[in-house]
Amino acid sequence: MRLATIRINGGETAAIMTAGGAVPIAAVNATRGTAWKENLYDLIRLGQLPGLTGWYNQGGRNELASMRGRIPAHEIRYAPLYRCPRRIFGIGLNYTDHAADIGSAAPEGFPGSFYKQADTIIGPGDEICLPELKEAQKTTAEAELGIILGKDCRNVDEADWESVIAGYTTILDMTEESILKGNDYVKGNPRYLTIVKNFPTFFSFGPQLVTPDEIPDVHQLTVQSVLNGTVFAQNRVAAMTHRPARLISLHSRIQGWFAGDILSTGTPRAFHIQEGDVAECRITGPGGFEMEPLVNPVIDLKKHPKRAGHINR
Repeated sequence: MRLATIRINGGETAAIMTAGGAVPIAAVNATRGTAWKENLYDLIRLGQLPGLTGWYNQGGRNELASMRGRIPAHEIRYAPLYRCPRRIFGIGLNYTDHAADIGSAAPEGFPGSFYKQADTIIGPGDEICLPELKEAQKTTAEAELGIILGKDCRNVDEADWESVIAGYTTILDMTEESILKGNDYVKGNPRYLTIVKNFPTFFSFGPQLVTPDEIPDVHQLTVQSVLNGTVFAQNRVAAMTHRPARLISLHSRIQGWFAGDILSTGTPRAFHIQEGDVAECRITGPGGFEMEPLVNPVIDLKKHPKRAGHINR
């Protein structure tokens, strides 16, 4: 099953994706007399997603085909999957190729990791805003596989990692690389990682959540970093230094997980973005499998200073 949060009448609501468009959860409830949460974060946090997935796979898919209230595909406007997760956890240098780009070895013992703030979140089609700050001279974008946690948990064994997730999504994670490495305005320092990851609009999230039953083997997925419609870099999840099972299990033994937490698993390669560019994350798999691409245009607030106070949130 695939779900999204879509914009309707000035609001945002969860919907199930079908071949013909999106069916809001509200329409499902009205038709069937159910009480599924109409906010995707609440649907995950309150443990309702497995039941909804079970209904979908046991005949619900066919019911949706004729259900009233569908939003046609050409009218869908996506929002972020949700806006206020308790935590966003990112993994750095998780593909050997990416680590080599910045002259580093991929971390082997513990993964390189960092937190992002929820107010960095934007959705599909929203603008990535390059910072107005003079020290910010080079922003990079990173296409990544996102894993969404489905329950509060600790001490998860690697063999059981899929039992605690809600599904997968596409992510674009931005970094103000010039401050991290240093430039004419600032001396670089790896301790600046929190700063360079947390400018507004630096985490694009969505457009769809794909439940695990649609992906028999996550290691066969290919993640593509795409700049202006051209694939800049790609790699398979199998090539990660720290694969999803390890990431979920290890961090469950450190800080634990809350339902709705987001794990961004690392990028094949970061790419420099500038005013007028379009950044994109594509994820594909065997047999023609594709996630809905995540696409965001780029503006530079140094060129548009009056817009700095009106950044997409």
